[in-house]
Parts: sequence; structure tokens; C-alpha cells
Amino acid sequence: MQRRSASLRLWTGAVVGLSLFAAACGGSGSDGGDEATGITVDKGVQDALNATTTPGAATATTVAKPEPKTMEEWEKLWETERAAVVKRITDNKWGLSADGKTITGPEGFTIDMTKCAAGWNNTEGISDTTFKVGQTLAQSGTLADYGNYGKAIDTLLSYYGEKGAFKDSTGKTRKAVYIQKDDAYDPTKTIPLVDELLDSEKVFAIWTLGTGPTMKTYDKINQRCVPDLVAMTGHPAWADPVNHPWTSGAPVPSYTTETQLWGTFIEQKLDELPKDKKVTVCALVMNNDFGKVYDAGFRSYIAQSAKLKDRVEFVTETIEPTAPTITDPMTTLASKNCTVFIAMTAGTSCTQAVVEAAQNGMKENVKYLFQPLTCAGTSFIAKDKVGGDGSASNGWHMFNPGIKDIKDPSLNSDPWMNFIKEQLKAKGIDPQSSSSLGNGMGYAFPFVQTLLIAQQLPGGLTRANMIVAHRALNMTPPTHLWGIKQEMNGNKDAYLIEGGQFAVFDSGKQIWVLEGNMVDLNGKSSNCAWSQSTSKCG
Repeated sequence: MQRRSASLRLWTGAVVGLSLFAAACGGSGSDGGDEATGITVDKGVQDALNATTTPGAATATTVAKPEPKTMEEWEKLWETERAAVVKRITDNKWGLSADGKTITGPEGFTIDMTKCAAGWNNTEGISDTTFKVGQTLAQSGTLADYGNYGKAIDTLLSYYGEKGAFKDSTGKTRKAVYIQKDDAYDPTKTIPLVDELLDSEKVFAIWTLGTGPTMKTYDKINQRCVPDLVAMTGHPAWADPVNHPWTSGAPVPSYTTETQLWGTFIEQKLDELPKDKKVTVCALVMNNDFGKVYDAGFRSYIAQSAKLKDRVEFVTETIEPTAPTITDPMTTLASKNCTVFIAMTAGTSCTQAVVEAAQNGMKENVKYLFQPLTCAGTSFIAKDKVGGDGSASNGWHMFNPGIKDIKDPSLNSDPWMNFIKEQLKAKGIDPQSSSSLGNGMGYAFPFVQTLLIAQQLPGGLTRANMIVAHRALNMTPPTHLWGIKQEMNGNKDAYLIEGGQFAVFDSGKQIWVLEGNMVDLNGKSSNCAWSQSTSKCG
């Protein structure tokens, strides 16, 4: 991603000042009605930002240190940061109690271990030489590109294992055994695969990809008290350290935060539009828990916005996750005279939305077209995917979660990018084959750092140490734009990353070009006690 003139600065600051809503979400379906869904303004956040932000002014993250120029400098920084986390944990005596009944952590973080399933073992899946990590993810089907996350994770775990980095405080050095299972993004397949990983493989930690697959299994995983960290989904339900302490979410802002950013963007563009006409916002919505939270979050923003509630008509069409084509729903949306189009989807349908919009006239007639952060990078929008000279993608917008694109030539001198490219090549993987390889490192990095911290705690690598280390994590990721932090803080802050930057696709350069200043929401989003029965935060 490259930075260019800040042509969107008129609204970037306003995004920061206006868009911070509590991460509570509601239950209208993707075809649902117009009722508000329970998202409310987080007044504490609003007041704090109003004290420092002038609406309409640019707001940037203050970065105290220069970005590391070599991998040696990066490793030194991480070593210092890990040491600080270890000191914080040990000074506060957080961890598993002597009687084994309670785990404690930052800001009131507590787990009642007496509620874990019978036979729970703090070191299950760990031997003197290995630790097992189980993974369900899509390696086939319409979301198969996300299978590259697994390739990236395996590569980074292997690198640190080979260099002997997984040596714990008991003196034992281990390597990861990373077991991947293809669920094709189908929850009915995820459930038995998770059972297999827990009951047959007896993994130390588990990983899931996708909102639907995670939603159908995270209750069981938490009842089993198995770490399910950095789940590959941005649903706000994973920000629930009280009721689901063993699960955390993706290194991206939540999907509901993304909807608030879209809404504020539209607010800032209203003056460009005829004041006597309705603004039609059209969305292609995936018909599952993932798409529904996008839909509900955006409806809530409209309902609570003084500027939008009487001006915006929100029109949606749904698609099934496995739909081979999206021509019919996109044709229907093209007939609605949309002012804004938002793809509330993932995987292949992101590319299809670009292609269909170019063919049905939306590319020419719709003023603003948005891709979701789930399709960050160029792999879903580059000319080899959309065809021709690639111009079909030109001018599409995105709120990018700050993840560096491994295919971006402007990052060829970035030490982290060069490092991971070398490691991927050593595994026989072409770094240019998918942006998801770089995005996958965004998941691998915090997981590895959590391991490195956990193993330094008294008792070495255990499940209890793993979860405490993760809930106290405070690292600078090389995978994201400089200035973005990966930070969690027990029961107070359950979101790993809460920042990013808007971008517009330049088909000539075949890159996402960053616009305006970084949006920094670190520590501002409210946690979410999600209820599956009501599809709302409690």
C-alpha cells in the first residue's frame, strides 16, 4: 500500500471523532427490517475524542520511535516488549492459582476453572519436544484463498521452531505440530473437525476461520478451556473475555466498527449529493452470521445518525456463502440507482462484485463502491482476477485494517516483507501467489509472540500461561502499518487491533493507495457479550 496526498482528510478526523460505537450488534437478518439493533454511542469514548478532535480535521497516530530498519532491530524491539509483558504478569502474580481453581489476569480477568470440562489438562497437547496446534479453515470452495493463512502460519511457526526459540522456563525446547483441516467455510464440517482436533488429536490450542464456523464451535471450545486465540473473523462476539475467555478475534477492527466507518464516510459526502433526493446505499450481503452483523451494524448507524436517517434508503440483496455466481443479486442492485455500493461479503464474491459492477453499469453510475476489509490486499481485485486491463477495479474504496500487502512493490525494501518472502520461498511457496499469505502473517505474529511470552512464565508453556499472556499482550506488529499496536488488556480491552486507514484502488499501479491519516481506535471499542439467541450484545 502506498500513501498519496491526503485528499480524504476532510473526513478522516471526523471518522475518528464520530464513529466509535459500542461493539453491540443487533438481530435483523441480512434481508431484515429497518429497526435499530441496539448499538449505542459509547459516550466515554465520544467525550474523550471530542476533547482532542475538531470535526473535519485530520487526526494521526503519534509514533514516538522510528520504524525498525532491519529484522535485528525488530527482534530487539519485540524482546523488550515481551519482557515488559512478562514483568507485568509476574509482578501482579497473575496466572493459575495454587489450588488450580482460578486463572487471573489484567483488569479483573478471571476464569473459574471448576467450570471446565472434566479431565481438563493444563499441558494437553504438549510433549517434551512438541506442542500441537489444530486449525480448521477453508482450503476449498469460494473462500479457499484464505487457506493461504495456514501456509503463512505454518511458515512462521516452523521458522521459530527451527531456530530453537520455543524454549520455555523449564528448559524444554519444542517445535510446533500444526494440524490443518479443510472445512470449506461450512460450519457443518467445522463441528466434527473441531471434535476430532479436541478428542483425537488432543491439541494444546485450536484455531478457527470464519464467523459461522467459529460461532458454531466456540461455546464448546470454551467449555473445554482450550485456547482459541486470534480466530480468523472480525465478529464482535469474540470480544467477550468474561463469558468466552478462551477465544479472541482477528487482528482487525470489528465488522461493526467497519460499518460505522462506512456510515461516517457517507455523512461526510452528503454535501456532494442533491439535497432533495434520497441517497440509496446498496449492499450485497452474505447470508450467514458474518453478513448479518454487517447488515445490522450498518442499519443501526443509519438509524442513529441525524444526517442519514431521513436521507438514506438501504437496499440489500443476499448471497449464500457457497454461491458460484452473484449475477442475479448484482443485477437487481444495479436497477436500484445506488449512490453507494458496499460488498458485505468475503472470498470469491469480492472479486465477482467488481466484475459484475463493471458489466452491469454500477461501475459507471455508482459514486462510491466499497470492498470489505475481509478482502484486504490485491489478490481479490488485481487484473489477473478481474480480467482485461484491470480497470474494472479502479477507484474502489476500502477501510484497510492496516495490514501490509505482500504483493505491494512499494514495500520491497521493508525488512519484514523481505524476511517472510524468504521464509515462504524456502517452503516452496510463491509469495506473489496471494495477498492472503501476508495477511496470514498478521494472525501468525501475535500467536507466536503469545507463545514466546507464555513459555517464560513460571511453569513454562501451559494453557493457563498462554491465555494470561494473550490477555496481557502488548506488541508492535511488523505485519501492519507503523503506529498500529496489537494490544489487549484483560476484561477492559478484548480487541487485538482497532486501527487502519482508508484506501482507494489504483488499477494502473495495481495497488491500494492509502488516503488521509491513520484511524487509531486503540482501547476505545467496548467489549461484547454476544447472545446467539438474540443476535445482540448483552
